[in-house]
Amino acid sequence: MRTKKEVYKSEQFSLSNKIIDILELDINNQISLYCLDRDPNKIKQIMDLIPDLRKYFSFRNMVGIQFPEKLKRPWLSIIRHITKLTHHYTCDHKYILVDNKYIKTPIYTFIRK
Repeated sequence: MRTKKEVYKSEQFSLSNKIIDILELDINNQISLYCLDRDPNKIKQIMDLIPDLRKYFSFRNMVGIQFPEKLKRPWLSIIRHITKLTHHYTCDHKYILVDNKYIKTPIYTFIRK
């Protein structure tokens, strides 16, 4: 029996690209968790993808897709797992200046293969 990874390869890549497009990364392919937390439109768009993600991905180990109500940020789990399958990324903690305050927040950098 063929796996979902083999059967739905193009759909998986398409959904991963859709998530990257939703994130609207900056010129360095980065986005901060601080910005994501304060954008309910992006969060809603990613959460609306759950039915498609369940259809095209094997989600047994992806808690954000399987049990989104159990996580504080299920959309972050979705972003990290789905983009990991088709893209590499790194996560760094950096201080950023927001409203004249320094805030420590993870900065997600997405690097394509």
